[in-house]
Amino acid sequence: MLTHAQIWSAIDRLAERAGLSASGLARRAGLDPTTFNKSKRMTSEGRARWPSTESIAKALTATGTPVEAFVALMNGGNSDAAKTVPLLGFAQAGSGGYFDDAGFPAGEGWDQIAFPEVADTHAYALKISGQSMLPAYRDGDVILVSPSAAIRRGDRVVVKTRDGEVMAKELKRRTPSAIELRSLNVEHEDRTLMAEDVLWMARILWVSQ
Repeated sequence: MLTHAQIWSAIDRLAERAGLSASGLARRAGLDPTTFNKSKRMTSEGRARWPSTESIAKALTATGTPVEAFVALMNGGNSDAAKTVPLLGFAQAGSGGYFDDAGFPAGEGWDQIAFPEVADTHAYALKISGQSMLPAYRDGDVILVSPSAAIRRGDRVVVKTRDGEVMAKELKRRTPSAIELRSLNVEHEDRTLMAEDVLWMARILWVSQ
């Protein structure tokens, strides 16, 4: 049986694993900062107040946490066992030796960063440098990338070409012969790449801001 205490405890663990307070988690999820505060968990009459499914869904999306991981937290999952993923500077991603031909992290030179659990065991993080991807991504932001996730039109993606260029764009359209990409910064032109010139493309799941 699912209990009020289990749900709120899981939210606290989720916030802790993301290095946030309860109010910090709410802000990251785009909610009122008091949404997950302890004062909101009981009414003034002493009745249990439950978080909405919408607020939980937004918190999971904001932290890149799958539902299964949240269920594990409800069942007493260890909040200290935060997953780490490989971390690389975005500017380094175009250099040789960091990825295999399928777009999975490989080789040496990667750092590690703690992240809430993600389903893709090959997921990795890239740290943005510079202003070329404003307003979507700012200097110092960290994006979580999944080379195994399904990609649909409208998803933000990281693309590496066969000549070593790496870019973060929005997938506008994909055909058997070409990939059309929309720039995240209006000052930069959209790109159309021949499919044969793309080494790999991976979906961006989450960004820390």
